[in-house]
Amino acid sequence: MAGAFHAASPLPWSSTSGGMGIPWLLRKRASKGGQPLSAQQEPDEDEGVSIFGVGVSTPSSGTPAQPSGARKRGEEALARLRSAVLSVVARARRGRRATTAMGSSVTGTIFGRRRGRVHVALQTGPRTPPALIVELSSYSTGALVREMSSGLVRIALECPKTAPTHTSGGERRRKTALVEEPTWRAYCNGRKCGYAVRRECGAEEWRVLRAVEPVSVGAGVLPSDAGADGDMMYMRARFERVVGSRDSEAFYMINPDGNAGPELSIYLLRV
Repeated sequence: MAGAFHAASPLPWSSTSGGMGIPWLLRKRASKGGQPLSAQQEPDEDEGVSIFGVGVSTPSSGTPAQPSGARKRGEEALARLRSAVLSVVARARRGRRATTAMGSSVTGTIFGRRRGRVHVALQTGPRTPPALIVELSSYSTGALVREMSSGLVRIALECPKTAPTHTSGGERRRKTALVEEPTWRAYCNGRKCGYAVRRECGAEEWRVLRAVEPVSVGAGVLPSDAGADGDMMYMRARFERVVGSRDSEAFYMINPDGNAGPELSIYLLRV
């Protein structure tokens, strides 16, 4: 193979003249000048190539180059930082929607399986994402239905009031929005019924809200293959929102056309 090349005078920066050995640069420059490299100047495929004094190993054919450990750690740190920033931005957007987008009237949906936990969802519109979903951890849907048969239901959710904190720069940090509180003490008609927990709208919650989306006011059952106990019971209505302060809000169910029916009110309180 070496006989197929013509001898060429060594370039000034080749390895034979004491300079840095850059075989790929020699081949490129020689091909432009029309003078091919000699066999002595052709690099060995098994040896590393020195680029500006830093050794870079040339991988063999069929073996992909693996990133270094430092590069992997850098990529993992960047991914964690990106995830943290996105979570903060999403939380801030939810807070703005909850505090500014909620008007004087909201759509409320109470749903749950017959022997399952009660869920309360408040939406600014029939098709908008919920501004608040609360799950009553110790109260079943069947018990709430029995309470509503009396015609008067008052659900109060209370959380402790915390003093505003200060940052290291002396700036006053605003308190969490009322609908952003994570846990509550729950009361139904004055009786304590465990705790309530704020939930994100998951796949199951979206399935229920999409199913009852055409319903403006009413109650019913969404059938399930799990039997009668697996059926999803729901009640949907419009609620009037009354803001007392940053620490108190109330939602009063509006009966259509002034018809007599069960009265339902939901209170959010910081005490």
